[in-house]
Amino acid sequence: MRLGVMFDRGLPPERLVPFARELDAADGVSDLWVVEDLGWTGAISSAATALAMTSRLRVGIGITPAPLRNPALLAMELGNLARLHPGRLAAGIGHGVPAWMRQAGAAVSSPLSLLEETITSVQGLLRGETVTMRGRHVRLDGVSLVHPPAEPPPLLAGVVGPRSLALSGRLAQGTIIPEGLGPRQLPSILGHIDTPDGHELVAFVHLCLGDDAREVMRSAVEDQAGFLGLPPDELVTASGSPAEAAAQVRELWKAGVSTVVVRPLGADPLSHVRGLLAAL
Repeated sequence: MRLGVMFDRGLPPERLVPFARELDAADGVSDLWVVEDLGWTGAISSAATALAMTSRLRVGIGITPAPLRNPALLAMELGNLARLHPGRLAAGIGHGVPAWMRQAGAAVSSPLSLLEETITSVQGLLRGETVTMRGRHVRLDGVSLVHPPAEPPPLLAGVVGPRSLALSGRLAQGTIIPEGLGPRQLPSILGHIDTPDGHELVAFVHLCLGDDAREVMRSAVEDQAGFLGLPPDELVTASGSPAEAAAQVRELWKAGVSTVVVRPLGADPLSHVRGLLAAL
């Protein structure tokens, strides 16, 4: 059971360095996760900075949209980070938000095929293989990495739909589920993944402590509810008192989540992390 903390996309990039350093010194935190959402910041540069500023944390990328990343270049970037920081990288890859992919001119006719071809080719390249692929979207002709990592980083699929979850269970080393999903949805999610032990399930969850937590989180929760197609009051959050937030994190672990990644909100996000850690 791992606990991670997300560096929220809304935070100014220059706050990443002190944020990462504090978490690296905090007992109980295993991971720091960075985000790649259109218009905010690039996850590869954020992950590289976080890895360079820390000594023990695993840094997760949550998530790189496959339509925006050529798999050869993505493997080059991930392989470089994995060689520089062995055993400390987890790389999430997903479909990308459809509206954003259209906005960036990167939408594809079959996101599922693209994700499968991307994961398959990137894994092969990171293993040191010479990859030729003539897929529906990915075309590689005898590509290989000159410096493949001795320890390839795990690839995790950031997905929601049943067919995508099944693909993740079949190809990826882990699955990332978005903020708001919790114990009620996990049996169905795990059923679709249908993979032996060893597949890491990562769950993101909003974190906010205090009597005003509901108001602070209102906009983020409503936006996420719209994305998931769920009523806002059905979304799972780690909120309220420190004890209540800690209880929700424990419920996620108990329900089968391997790594809970809290996304602290508010003007002083690390204060919420400190409160949670004390309660845990």
